[in-house]
Amino acid sequence: MVDRIYIPQPIPPASQPDTTRSKDQQQSPSTSFADVLAEKTLKFSRHANEMITRRGIDITANRMDRITDAVDKASAKGARDSLILVDDLALVVSVKNRTVITAIDGSNLKGNVFTNIDSAVIA
Repeated sequence: MVDRIYIPQPIPPASQPDTTRSKDQQQSPSTSFADVLAEKTLKFSRHANEMITRRGIDITANRMDRITDAVDKASAKGARDSLILVDDLALVVSVKNRTVITAIDGSNLKGNVFTNIDSAVIA
């Protein structure tokens, strides 16, 4: 049996509200740059990464900007899951999570049925 050593840590005192700040400053906590960047960054699911790699899809910086803009537009309209069409590429995106779920290139696009989407954006 292994004996565990417990070292108690001091508990810091509860912070007092700052009465020198205005009401607006107290209500909205500051957001860090990392939080703002995380909100704007588009992620790719493992499945989407596999499809992009397997099909040799090239996602250039320009194309990525267009995809991100399309997701922003879908979000502004209240979309949850959207089909994003960019050139010869179709992406199904979870707008709420800002995550690309799957990617299909032009040669594999014909004959597909996209389900569980509530919007489509042509970028």
